[in-house]
Amino acid sequence: MRVTIVGGGIAGLTCALSLHAAGFRPRVSEAAQTIEAVGVGINLLPHAVRELTELGLADELAAIAVPPRRLGYHDRAGEPVWEEPLGLAAGYRWPQYSVHRGRLHVMLLAAVRERLGPDAVRTGLLFERFERTRDGVRAHFLDRTSGTPTVQDADVLVGSDGIDSVVRARLHPDEGTSHWNGVHMWRGVARYPHILDGRSIVVAGGTPGAKFVAYPIEDPATPGGAALLNWVLEVRHGRSAEPLDRSHRRVTAAQARAGLADWSLPWIDPVALVERSSTILEYPMLDRDPLPRWSFGRVTLLGDAAHPMFPMGMNGGSQSIVDARVLAWCLARDHDPVAALDRYDRMRRPAVNPIVLANRDLGPEEIIARAAEHGGPLPTGRAERIANGYKELAGASVTQVNTHPSWTIPPQAPDPRGPAASGPSAANADELTTPPPGTRA
Repeated sequence: MRVTIVGGGIAGLTCALSLHAAGFRPRVSEAAQTIEAVGVGINLLPHAVRELTELGLADELAAIAVPPRRLGYHDRAGEPVWEEPLGLAAGYRWPQYSVHRGRLHVMLLAAVRERLGPDAVRTGLLFERFERTRDGVRAHFLDRTSGTPTVQDADVLVGSDGIDSVVRARLHPDEGTSHWNGVHMWRGVARYPHILDGRSIVVAGGTPGAKFVAYPIEDPATPGGAALLNWVLEVRHGRSAEPLDRSHRRVTAAQARAGLADWSLPWIDPVALVERSSTILEYPMLDRDPLPRWSFGRVTLLGDAAHPMFPMGMNGGSQSIVDARVLAWCLARDHDPVAALDRYDRMRRPAVNPIVLANRDLGPEEIIARAAEHGGPLPTGRAERIANGYKELAGASVTQVNTHPSWTIPPQAPDPRGPAASGPSAANADELTTPPPGTRA
C-alpha cells in the first residue's frame, strides 16, 4: 500500500515511523526546504511516550529530554493552589518528558531516514491539491526549488500539514479561518538555574491572557550550572480590524519586561529570564472548531490538521502521536484503505474532539481559575475531580495508559512483491488485538 504523508512535522514523522513499523513504506513531503532544530519547548505526556517507546525510541528520547516529576499550579503571587505528581512519580509505566521541540523534530527525522532511507522525506514540496483516480489518489505539489509541478500517486493520502492544512481546506472548503481567542503567547528559552526542585512544571495565573508557564527542557552541563528553561507569558490584546499577524514576530526585551511588570513570583526572576533569552517570539493562541468528519475515501487528516487545540493540559502534540499509531493500526488491520480510514476516523475523532472543546474551557487549568474565585486552594476533592476528569477525557489516566493493549503490529515475513508493495499479511491482520478502551471501533 502506497501512503503519501503531507507534512513532515512531529505528527507526520511519527506517522511515517508508525506505518513503517506496521510494514508499510510511506513517503513524507514537507513544504519547508530544510528541517532544522528550531522552536521552543513541548511536553510529551506518558500516553505519547509509551507510543514512541514502542517505536523503539526510548533511549533517543531520554537523551534529549527532561522528565518532570511535579506539576504546580500557582496564583499570580506565586502561591501554590494545586500540585500533582507526573510521569513515573504518578504511577505511569512511562515518564512524561519536557523537550526542545526542534531537538525532538530532528530526532524523529533521523529515525525516519535511518529506517526508511534518506529519500523517505522530501523537503521543498508545497502541497496544492489532490484528485481521486480509478484506484487511488493523486497528490499535486509544487517543487519550491525548481518551481516545477510534481505529482505522487498513492493508495492513501494523509494530511498532516498543521493548523493551516491545505488538505483540510480541500476536504472542508467552506470552513474558513482558524479561531483566535484574543491571546498571544510570548515564548522563549533561556539559560537559567533550575527552579524549585529542577523537575517541576509551573503554571501561574490560570486564565488565558494572564498566565505564566516555565519548565526545564535541558539539564545544566555541570552541577550548579544553568539549565535550559522554556517559558511562556500569555498576554491579551484587543481585537483589531487588521488581519491577525501570524508571522511569529519578535518581541523586544522591553515589551516582555513591561508584560511581566505586575507579576511577583518568588521562585523565579522573570526579568532576568527575559534578559537571558536570545529570542522571544509571539504566537497567537489558535484552534479550530471540531470537524464532523476527517476521512473521505482514501484521504484523511492527522494531528493539528485534524484537531488543533489550545495548549491547556499539554495535550496537542501527544494526541497527534496517538493519531499516528492508531492510523497505522487501522491500515494494517484492513486491506481496504477506505474502510481503514473510516475506522480510524470513528476511533479517533470522537475521542479527540471533546478535548478541543474542553481546552477552550481551560481544561485542567480550570483549577487555578476556580481557586482565584474561591480565594485560595480548592478543597482537595474538587481539584482532584477536575484534574482526573480531564485525564479520563483525554484517555490519559494512569489506568488507561498502563493497561490498554498495544497498537504495535505483529512482525511479518517480507512481501515477495518487494518493499513498495509491502503491508501486513492477511493472517497477521486477523490476529491484531481489539481496540484499547476509550476508542471506538
